[in-house]
Amino acid sequence: MKVLLKITFIIIIIFFYQCDKDKKIRKNSVDIKKKETQKNKKEKEIIKRWDSLNSKNVEAFFTAYGQQNKETKIIIKTKFGNIKLRLYEDVPIHRANFIFLTKIKYFNTTEIYRVAKNFVIQGGNSDETYTTKQRRLYGNYRIKPEFKSNRKHKYGALAAARSWTNNPNKLSNPFEFYMVHNRNGAHHLNKEHTVFGEVISGFDTMDKISKVKVGKDEWPTEDIRMTIEIVE
Repeated sequence: MKVLLKITFIIIIIFFYQCDKDKKIRKNSVDIKKKETQKNKKEKEIIKRWDSLNSKNVEAFFTAYGQQNKETKIIIKTKFGNIKLRLYEDVPIHRANFIFLTKIKYFNTTEIYRVAKNFVIQGGNSDETYTTKQRRLYGNYRIKPEFKSNRKHKYGALAAARSWTNNPNKLSNPFEFYMVHNRNGAHHLNKEHTVFGEVISGFDTMDKISKVKVGKDEWPTEDIRMTIEIVE
């Protein structure tokens, strides 16, 4: 009889231990699922936030975007050859903006639309409806100038285009850019346009582009399509 009682007691202890163990496993499983749900929700919020760029949150958006997208080298590909550029880290908003537009492939439906002989080669615009839609999608935003005393309009400088009318604050057009194609530079544009990078290879490609036939508005008579990709 005593033996039977002992066996019964042991079975009861094992039963309660197993129940308690099962409860802990279920609780841990619920906690993991809860954490995963919270993580997925957070990721969705981040994705949504990246898609929230508009004319009122430009600086905040690109400050955050730049912290997570630190690339500084890009390549422009054209039928005349490639041009490789380095973007300056000390011009953070313009750098982040250019990386952002490259990653969403905005530039890939645009072209080099202005070739000013012995002056600049300008790109980032086109007659495509898509180009206009992309600009409207983000509210045709503008960027405050980031003038730096050490970033000048030397030969090969990459700078942001801007309007010279009704623009007293010299806000940059984020969608259009130019490269200085004059061996003496274009220093009269210092502190007028933000310089945010420079050509590091492909000067021969720029020379070829500079020789194309253009109209009165300096727009090439034959389209010069381009694509822009991240290098590193």
